[in-house]
Amino acid sequence: MASLSTHVLDTASGRPASGVAVSLERDGAVIARGVTDGDGRIRELAGSLAPGRYRLVFELEGQFFRRIALDVEIGTDAKYHVPLLATPFAVTSYRGS
Repeated sequence: MASLSTHVLDTASGRPASGVAVSLERDGAVIARGVTDGDGRIRELAGSLAPGRYRLVFELEGQFFRRIALDVEIGTDAKYHVPLLATPFAVTSYRGS
């Protein structure tokens, strides 16, 4: 089984984005929720994830991009980490380590 963590950074200010609501969905149902801490992290949003397709949803208040949804494919790897880098008018993400 796999686990998923995330990290949100406000790259415009060069600081972590704390207080960002994040949810994980599978087949249209929310299976996990969390809020980023003072370091912009959710150290384990979900554990014991079976392989399959999931949707990771970030709620960015006060930004042009209000809601970012990333569809990810979870395999059998033990840990998945998905950072989100956000500015008022741009976002990017990658699979971290």
